[in-house]
Amino acid sequence: MKKISVLIAIIGLSASVLVSCKNEEKKSGEPTAENQHKEHKGEHPPHHDGDRKGPPHGGDKKGPPQGSPEQTKTLEEIGGYKIGDVATDFNLKNVDGTMVSLAGLENAKGYIVTFTCNECPFSKLYEDRLIALNNEYAPKGYPVIAINPNSPENVKEGYEAMQARAKEKGFTFPYLVDEGQKIYPQYGAVRTPHVFLLDAERKVQYIGTIDDNAKSPEDVKVKFVEDAIEALEKGEKPEPSLTKAIGCPIKANQA
Repeated sequence: MKKISVLIAIIGLSASVLVSCKNEEKKSGEPTAENQHKEHKGEHPPHHDGDRKGPPHGGDKKGPPQGSPEQTKTLEEIGGYKIGDVATDFNLKNVDGTMVSLAGLENAKGYIVTFTCNECPFSKLYEDRLIALNNEYAPKGYPVIAINPNSPENVKEGYEAMQARAKEKGFTFPYLVDEGQKIYPQYGAVRTPHVFLLDAERKVQYIGTIDDNAKSPEDVKVKFVEDAIEALEKGEKPEPSLTKAIGCPIKANQA
């Protein structure tokens, strides 16, 4: 009986070792016979979660993320001016108390009409660039005319706040109030900033963003507005003539 008991113990130990070895083989990632067969047939064994290939669930969504600053509507959907349309003149109050119209700007060969505001982070990022743009191109006949399209009900966007912002930044261009919010819908402005480059006849020649890098002026590679002006100076059509505006949605009066 003693010999039989020892023999049974030896058999049990051998079986345990064999099972353990097979388990280790699977854990080590070495191919099992079943997996080799699947790979030979062009199939692949299932991956564990940690081995998942490709983006995780929800990581392959198409389109801009929620809250994207990029313009989403087309010109047709917006319903404003299209390339080649003649823009209506306006007569709006400047931060210095004077009234400004396009017709009143002498010797203009074109107009850089820019819808911007006080508080939008993207508008703030472009303030220095707008000053530089005006300083460079106003003497050449292409002045910047900035218009705040946001509702004055927001104290931070009201006339006094505009005056303070213009003084603080040292704006060298008019900063106008879109009283009654009548002008920005005509143009089709939807973001701040949003630029409409007009020629001497007030025909719209370019619509969109100022350049290709809102966050970093040092990393700008394409200066869309400047390139459009240079094209007009050569008697050519800007290319591209349309880009998507990058900025904050314009805040309309809710009344």
